[in-house]
Formats: sequence, structure tokens, C-alpha cells
Amino acid sequence: MKLEKLVGERFKERPSDCVIDSHALMLRGGYMKYVANGIYSSYLPLRRITRKIEQIIREEMDRIDGQEVQFPVVLPASLWQESGRYESVGSELMRFSDRNNTPLVLGMTHEEAAVQLVREYGQSYGKYPFMVYQIQTKFRDEARPRAGLIRVREFTMKDAYSFHTSQADLESYYVRCFQAYERIFSRVGVPEVVSVSSDSGMMGGNLSHEFMLLTPVGEDSIAICESCGYRSNLEAAESIVKNHRDEISRPLELVHTPNIHTIEDICGFLGTSKEKSCKAVVYQKNTDNRYVVLFIRGDLDVNETKLTNFLGCEIHPAVIDEDCGLHAGYIGPYGLQEDLTVLFDRSLQSANNLSCGSNREAYHYTGLDMQREFPSAVYNDFAKIQENGICPHCQKEDIHIFRGIEVGNIFQLGDKYTRSMQMTYLDRNGETHHPVMGCYGIGVGRLAASVCEAHHDDHGPIWPISIAPWQVHLCAVRADDPTVRSCADQLYEALQKHGMEVIFDDRNVSAGVMFSDADLLGVPVRIIVSPRNLKENCCEITTRDKSFCQKTPLSDAVAHVSLLVEKLLAQSRQNIEKNNNSPLL
Repeated sequence: MKLEKLVGERFKERPSDCVIDSHALMLRGGYMKYVANGIYSSYLPLRRITRKIEQIIREEMDRIDGQEVQFPVVLPASLWQESGRYESVGSELMRFSDRNNTPLVLGMTHEEAAVQLVREYGQSYGKYPFMVYQIQTKFRDEARPRAGLIRVREFTMKDAYSFHTSQADLESYYVRCFQAYERIFSRVGVPEVVSVSSDSGMMGGNLSHEFMLLTPVGEDSIAICESCGYRSNLEAAESIVKNHRDEISRPLELVHTPNIHTIEDICGFLGTSKEKSCKAVVYQKNTDNRYVVLFIRGDLDVNETKLTNFLGCEIHPAVIDEDCGLHAGYIGPYGLQEDLTVLFDRSLQSANNLSCGSNREAYHYTGLDMQREFPSAVYNDFAKIQENGICPHCQKEDIHIFRGIEVGNIFQLGDKYTRSMQMTYLDRNGETHHPVMGCYGIGVGRLAASVCEAHHDDHGPIWPISIAPWQVHLCAVRADDPTVRSCADQLYEALQKHGMEVIFDDRNVSAGVMFSDADLLGVPVRIIVSPRNLKENCCEITTRDKSFCQKTPLSDAVAHVSLLVEKLLAQSRQNIEKNNNSPLL
């Protein structure tokens, strides 16, 4: 490929609206172009990268007996109505009608389509187990697309669906897929990806894992125990709190607290710690706008995913007006009106001598004793796990919170979809059962951007050899020099004959422009042919990560580059062997 024919511009300036480096570098390097909010077109370098990622995914899915299929992008709403998700999924699902007023959806995930594809085929136990997968364009109407390809609305995804006649068989296959994912991430160049327990969300099911690339720019939070290796998405991590009950429980006392509305204000006014306060957080259900009042210890934050899962519906922060009967800033559990959903976080269990709202304007209570005032209260875990919190696994106070980008996920779905969509099979005794399913996803574009985020410098991406757009970048400095031109052309032909992927820059531009563009393209191996090197009958061979630089006689250049490419490929293969020891949490 001649670089002068490569469609797409490369430029020096960082776009002002790019919040993370991978987004900025992929725009600057001519990998993609903005079309609309969360929608991008891809130029050739990105397409070559994603094709290689897709091929790695295909090889690993085929290795665990996957069969590639393709589902429609546009699906009838009736399929989603069968599963119940047409009504339960929010505005992320794009709903529309065709010219015949038939309700349709744009596929954002394809569980329903997978069941529809195989429910006639899978009517006998002898057909199981099996797995089908696709690599397909999807559309999810994200409310806040951000960070380039990290969070978009239109994206390419590999999604796989396995079908089993028993939970034990599903669990066995789940481990195989878990290990396949580790191989995929090692092969594409991010062996540092970790698996974490996660919340199944709208997918359903009882067990799920996310694969996270730990990075400060990630939008997900991960709780990791430094002592035992416990890892969980913050949304799914259990919050364990130790309450120290005071020996003497003071009486409940009404205190005048004018113009005090926040936990910080009331604790400052009373001279107490946040741990000795009871905080009210108010939501409304999306289904009927009814109020939900959650009481939690004042130093903790609400995990809204846990609350949503408990209620079984989506929620939003409450709008508190004069008619709702609540007094913003003064809401407390004692004396609260009865027509509300009232919940208690277990951080309050057995606590005493707490401050709380009194449900009267300008007054708070002190001396709240949860055992005395609410002897029959039921407590649940609604809190976010905290930095230096207690590990749910080893009980040590060694939890640390990291940021990460989710690059893949796997779910044990159970029979959520096969039951609702009436997929059944006959066992060997002629009895009818619903098969159980697993679901396994990887976002291809997001994975490419994540690799860029993990491997770059100030000048551009440093692509791993396994997914780099080309293996070798040949730079002819002063291509207007006949000797440079002749030597560079011969090298270009010889490298291609040896089966190497080469991008050839023979433009008549300055060395600075040429090397700047080479940095932005991030090709692992670079060959520089220049008048200075040719005086020594040499060329310069370097790597993009600057770990190798050597002058090589022209006659040996192709052999040296071939050995270097093979060495980089061998290192990539070694990463697979080194990093496939992660525990299945």
C-alpha cells in the first residue's frame, strides 16, 4: 500500500472535544471520521485493525465449537415482545415502524433472534449442546456517547449464544468461553485485561463477568481486594459495613436546625461524624412515579443498580414538591407518612445515637436507635462498596477502587429467554424442558480503541503486531533522490514477496512530516531509507515502541525485518501462555 494513496488526513492538533487519548489519536491518525453523535465512519487503517481482531475472535470461537451465523440488524418487535424486553428496555432500544406500520427494532443485542433461529432445531436433547455466534453491526441509542469508540451508538460486536440441557453443562462451557476470552485479549495485545464479577442488568441471569482494561480514563469502577484478588464491578460488589453500637442509647430528641439541609451541615452543626447520621435518598419509579425513600448511613452512597434490581424497575431521582408530603433536607424514618416505599440499607442495622430528619421543616432528631424505633425493619444491601472497605471474600479492609473500560462480557442466562419464547426440547424420557443459555459479547471497535488507550505515547498508537494495520512501515526519506527511490522500491517489492504487510511512504515530504505520520499509524516495524544511510550502504530498522534500533546492510534488510516481525509475533504468542491463569471468580 502506498501511503500517498491512503484516504484520510493526519494532523498535529488534538481535537478540543476529545477527553481521552485514544479518541484524539484515532481522529488525528486518519482512522475514523465523526458522522453524528456516537456514530463514526472508519478509514482503511481502522478497518484493517478490526478485521484482524475479528479474525482472532473467529478463530477462538471456532476453537470452542462455535458456529458463525448472522442475524438481521432490523428485527420485528414481536420477537422482543415474546421475551418481554420490548416493554422493559428503556429508550436505548430504537423502535420504529415500516411503511406497513409493522413495529420493528434495531438490534442492540440478539438473544431473541438466537432463540428464534434455533428453537425448531433444538427440539431434541440429542442436538445439545451447541453455540452460535455472529459479528454484526448493532445500534444502541446511548444517552451520552463519549470517548470516541469507547461508548458509541452504532458499533460492531461479536455476540455468541450457547444452548444446554443442564446448568452443569452451561457452567462447564462458561469456563471454556472464559478461557477463550483470555486468549483473545492476549492475542490482540492487552493481556492485562482482568475479569470481574458483574451485574447482569437487562440481560438477566444469575452469573456474569466483565472483562476490564484497567485505566484511569475508564468509565466503569472496579473493586479489587489487594489481599485475596477478589474483583467485582462496583455495581455488583457487596458492601459490608461494621457498625459499632454505643453502649448507652440516648433518647430520641427533636432539635431545631434552621437552614440545615445536608448531611455535612447537620453533622457540622451537631459536632458528630457522618457515620452517626441516617441519610434519606429519594427516588421515583419510572413505571408509576411512586416515591421510594431509601435510608442509608450518612457516609455511604447508594448503589442505584442494586436498588433497581431490588425494585424490579427503573428509577430516577425524585422531584420533591409541596404536594408529595416530603420535606427536602429534613426527611427521616421516624414519623414518615405510610404511603411510600421505605427501604433501609444494612449499614443502619443495630445502629444507635444517629441524627436524622424529623419530617418537619427546620428540625432534626438525635438519638435515633434503629433497634428501638424500628424493631421489625428489614435491611438490604443498597450501598456502594468504598475505598479501603471490607472485602466480601476475605473480610479484610483492603478494597481499592480502580477505573476500567469494559471490553467484553459473559452471562449465564439460564432459561430467561427460552422459557418466555417457548423454546423446548424432549429429554431421553420424553419429558419437555426449556434449555438454558449462555451469552458472550465483545465490542470490536471498543476493543481496538482500548488497545490504543493501553499502548500509545504522545506521538501516536503503538499497535501490537497481531492487530497492527500493517507490519512494516517503509519510509523513503528524500524519495526525489534516484538512489533512495530505487533502493526503497526494491525493498518494497522484496518485503511483499516475503509475505509481509507493508505501508510504503514515498511522498516528497520532509522527514519530520513522514515520521510524524508514521508515529500516528503506529506500525510496529519501521525501515528508513535515506541518503545518509545509503552512504553506508545501509538502512535503519527501528520499532515503533523504540525498543529496537539498528543499521543493517541493504542486502540483509529483508531477512532482518522478517526475523524481527517473527520475534514480535512470538512474543505475542508467549503472552497467551503467561496470562491464561486468571481465576474464574
